[in-house]
Amino acid sequence: MSGAALAWRDALAKLPTPDGKRFVETFAHGTLVVELYAPRGTDPQKPHTRDELYVVVAGRGTFFCDGERFPFEIGDALFARAGAVHRFENFSDDLAVWVMFYGAEGGEATSRASGVPASVFAREISPAQ
Repeated sequence: MSGAALAWRDALAKLPTPDGKRFVETFAHGTLVVELYAPRGTDPQKPHTRDELYVVVAGRGTFFCDGERFPFEIGDALFARAGAVHRFENFSDDLAVWVMFYGAEGGEATSRASGVPASVFAREISPAQ
């Protein structure tokens, strides 16, 4: 397969799964795994072993990550490094996010090309006050 189109509403229709999970895997290629996640009420996430990027497709709320809080809405991208304590808080009942897990277990701590810590290249948004 050289391409893929992922429809979030089709994935959302599969939730919750028969065993009650609020996420469904929709695509995998190499180290990349794409899921749709749609928590309801509270977000029970625990730290993950790989870096992850969220893209908000529905809803709004606050993203808590390593002691900081960031407001988010549709279209925003949110990042959590491997091992970071993170969760969605005070979110709307329609929250749905693409989740992209990628890279090696333990996360990508440095740039492959230069050995410079990845945080040097990241542009962070300001935390909520």
